[in-house]
Amino acid sequence: MTAQLQELDLAYEIVPCDPNLADTAQFCEAYGYAMDESANAIVVVGKSEPPSYVMCLVLADTRLDVNKVVRKRLGVRKCSFASAEQTKQLTGMEIGGVTPFGSTTPLDLWIDARVMNRDRLIIGGGSRERKLLVPPATLAGHPGAEVVAGLAKAAT
Repeated sequence: MTAQLQELDLAYEIVPCDPNLADTAQFCEAYGYAMDESANAIVVVGKSEPPSYVMCLVLADTRLDVNKVVRKRLGVRKCSFASAEQTKQLTGMEIGGVTPFGSTTPLDLWIDARVMNRDRLIIGGGSRERKLLVPPATLAGHPGAEVVAGLAKAAT
């Protein structure tokens, strides 16, 4: 994970965390970060032959629009969140530590446009023992990054 960030010469800061507090809500509460400055990397699988996969990055206080925006962009009739097992197989990372960087399978990265309006973001750090503090420019520097307006909706 850090090798790819260094290779791309992208800014990041490692933030250690207790693996038992790696899930976003618990992490934010324990370490004093706001949900709207935290972003979740979510792998989605398009139900096609062969299956298609994409990683989406959305603010923690929003909901990924899987059934409309992601499904249409993937060009499939159905899609769903990848299971924890699928996510680990594709990225080499466990839920709570998934980051766009250093994935074992190259995945396109669709970033909700709201993410780019933050000064800094807390994202997964490749394991449940760390997070990354990054500016939006770091996310835009991902080789498969594309900013997508309306990728997420406000949480209800």
